[in-house]
Amino acid sequence: MRKPLIGIVPLVDSEKDSFWMLPGYMEGTALAGGLPVMLPLTDDAEDLAQLAETCDGFLFSGGHDVSPAVYREEVTERCGETCPARDGMETALLRLALERDMPVLGICRGIQLINAILGGTLYQDLPTERPSDICHRQKPPYDRPVHQVSLVPDTPLRKLLDREKLPVNSCHHQAVKALSPELRPMAYSEDGLVEAVWLPGRRYVWAVQWHPEFCYRNDESRRIFESFISACRPENG
Repeated sequence: MRKPLIGIVPLVDSEKDSFWMLPGYMEGTALAGGLPVMLPLTDDAEDLAQLAETCDGFLFSGGHDVSPAVYREEVTERCGETCPARDGMETALLRLALERDMPVLGICRGIQLINAILGGTLYQDLPTERPSDICHRQKPPYDRPVHQVSLVPDTPLRKLLDREKLPVNSCHHQAVKALSPELRPMAYSEDGLVEAVWLPGRRYVWAVQWHPEFCYRNDESRRIFESFISACRPENG
């Protein structure tokens, strides 16, 4: 049986002038039955259209801060390093994926970017804009949980995992502020942050704030990857 081909947005290291990839994105996708490939960094419309014809789904990875320009705000001094090339590519890629009703999974930056593109806003720096006793930016190792999220009843994630609470890892200083009117929440942190979302009316558009790519061998993280890969199979289109 042909494996779904999953295009993963590349990570960018500006100091080393390089594109790279965390193994967990690739291995989590592969373990769930997909065939992962790292995409080129481009916003060329023809290239992206060809990638959409070739791939069965897209994974929007973590990385740089989303530029406040994406959600129409001024940059504050606490905003981290941004990557205009990623912002441009992912904006065009997400819109193309939505037009074609292709499955999309967003992780960390992915949930932030999807929310921003669809009309939501972000906290540019959680520690200063929304102080909390909850650890949202843990130190290594990244495969251990540091707080819990509550799964919203009657949502796809709650139905998939069949539980009310989920321990998660966490490594972010930005987060969803105002949720896009198009998205629906699937999980909240103990201090009330949106930690997972989905887009109703689409084949599969999910995004989580935590990092299943570091925990993909655990049941819950593996099942998130598996649900994404299942949606990417041609017979489920």
